[in-house]
Amino acid sequence: MATNEKPPMPASTTGVGDRPKRKSILDRHKILETNATLLLVFSFLVVTIGGIVQIAPLFYLENTIEEVDGVRPYSPLELAGREIYVREGCYVCHSQMIRPMRDEVERYGHYSLAAESMYDRPFQWGSKRTGPDLARVGGRYSDDWHVDHLIDPQSVVPESIMPKYGFLLNTRIGPDYIGELMATHRILGVPYTDEMIEAAEEDFRVQVDPFGDFDGLLERYPNAQVRNFDGRAEITEMDALIAYLQMLGILVDFSTFEAVANR
Repeated sequence: MATNEKPPMPASTTGVGDRPKRKSILDRHKILETNATLLLVFSFLVVTIGGIVQIAPLFYLENTIEEVDGVRPYSPLELAGREIYVREGCYVCHSQMIRPMRDEVERYGHYSLAAESMYDRPFQWGSKRTGPDLARVGGRYSDDWHVDHLIDPQSVVPESIMPKYGFLLNTRIGPDYIGELMATHRILGVPYTDEMIEAAEEDFRVQVDPFGDFDGLLERYPNAQVRNFDGRAEITEMDALIAYLQMLGILVDFSTFEAVANR
């Protein structure tokens, strides 16, 4: 039976007393999302504040890199090997930074120190590990192993997907520009002396000659390893790269090292 009753009115969406409903945080954020200028300004402010929070405390520390006994600049041959390492993109698959976590320390060794990278231009910390971390690879394998591994990685590590670098064994390398390279690194802050730069070519050659006069080399670069790294009579890019790999992580004596907290 029909009646004259009207249907109930819907609940008010404006709140008690017809007051406007308060905007939620998402409604307010929509203003930024739809206004490119405001979004740019607020993004800049957020990045600025975050940067200040990270950087400002460093100005109140007595030092930001703790100097560690044993750390030194690269010898000329090691520096040339590092250039080859960077040129071939080894850093894409291998990091050189052991994090201070139990699983990393047990697998790779003592966690990395900032001082170990203080002469790296650029540093090789990395963020991806297709292959293992190389921060402590020095002395873990023989030179022959490295030669075999670089020529045919799968011959020593069957599951490896690393490409072959056998051409390094057949590519001669000389010290023609090593002095200029060291001078450039000195501009960037590496403490190469005039004596080091003047002796660069001789130090480059003598590091692969175990019968040479390498006393000066060892005085300038303590713990530098002197030997024919690839077994060839001439100096090759393989020599330089292996010389670099074999010194990674061996300069600091971690059996006596004690960390000093920044003050």
